[in-house]
Amino acid sequence: MSIIWILISFTYLSYLHGACIIFILSIASVNFLLVKIFARTKYFSFVFWIFNIFFLLCNRVYEGYSFSMIGQRWAYLDNFRGTFRWHICFNFVVLRMISFGYDYHWAHRDSRFDHKKHIQRCDICKSGKTCYQSLQERGVQNDKFSFMTYLSYLVYAPLYLAGPILDVPQNNLSARDIAWYGLRWVFSLLLMELMTHLFYYNAFAISGMWKELHPMDVFIIGYGVLIFMWLKFFLIWRYFRFWSLICGIEVPENMPRCINNCYNLETFWKNWHASYNKWLVRYLYIPLGGTRRKLLNVWVVFTFVAIWHDLEWKLLSWAWLTCLFFIPEMILKSALNAFQVESTHGEFVVRELSAVAGAITITCLMVANLVGFVIGPSGISWLISQFLNREGLPVLAGMLLTFYVGTKLMFHIRDAKQSSS
Repeated sequence: MSIIWILISFTYLSYLHGACIIFILSIASVNFLLVKIFARTKYFSFVFWIFNIFFLLCNRVYEGYSFSMIGQRWAYLDNFRGTFRWHICFNFVVLRMISFGYDYHWAHRDSRFDHKKHIQRCDICKSGKTCYQSLQERGVQNDKFSFMTYLSYLVYAPLYLAGPILDVPQNNLSARDIAWYGLRWVFSLLLMELMTHLFYYNAFAISGMWKELHPMDVFIIGYGVLIFMWLKFFLIWRYFRFWSLICGIEVPENMPRCINNCYNLETFWKNWHASYNKWLVRYLYIPLGGTRRKLLNVWVVFTFVAIWHDLEWKLLSWAWLTCLFFIPEMILKSALNAFQVESTHGEFVVRELSAVAGAITITCLMVANLVGFVIGPSGISWLISQFLNREGLPVLAGMLLTFYVGTKLMFHIRDAKQSSS
């Protein structure tokens, strides 16, 4: 079966990238050799990360390279580069190369994962089968590390371009479930078309017209851009997941919760690009020390996320702003947990403080995304000046009040789900 999928996938890649498939195969093959050579040594992590980050950066710096760099006799191949820039979607391949390497490394050394104790159930899974929460921390069998399996994993066609980062597959959904999933995707696409034609958030953001607007308008545009981005990625990721489901492979849902039902940063990032979050937890966050070094680890993780997306200062600004906003949230969570334990009458106070924290978090999330994807780091001072003047302060207060009420509504929705389950 893997041979068939490799042929299908490479036919697909040949259409997308033409002769540039040579670059993909070359980098992937060298990565495989490095894994086999260094996996049992103490230098593995150092060599492995250097190699993958080096090509992650070089692919962008040299714009996917050109065959003329190898020699003029190969320059004619630059006329057959396909229909899609290979180095853009190669970022997903890099993640899979790293996950394959570390799974092989852990399978042949003392693993930090106990392969048996993590068989558990969670409220996400209703089928009674092993859930992704447990699969995230399980090891991989030794017979899953052949070169053919490796290639099948890297270039699996339905998930190659922008699909979820492939985890251990399951097969829980019926044909009716898959058909309904596809129909919901069509409804979401129609919603996107409606938003594109009736609302002009992105036009204001891209043109720079937001600089001429009232703070209330800037707030509406910022929130609208965030909603639009969520729906855009929702459609992209669910399309490729739907394709994978039709082919009989189930992978983690990348957008399991609506953005308007996330009232803290941790919940938001677990539900924005969920499969990427699982990857980061397993292959970066836990090896760095997990919760024991949480305040330090978030800086490393989000810096990697920014570099993985692209080499831009505004993305690094977005990443570091997110880390700054993460720190008070983590401190507040610890304080609220301590207060809840020590006070028998503190449930109401904790709930109110959580709602206030949720309002502040959503505001910070908007600011971070505006800086990262719209106004850039140079616009931070302008944004602050707009909201900290006589016209902007009432808008800021109204915005926080709106998010406070919205967070309380999210609490009620969460309680209703818990009581019904």
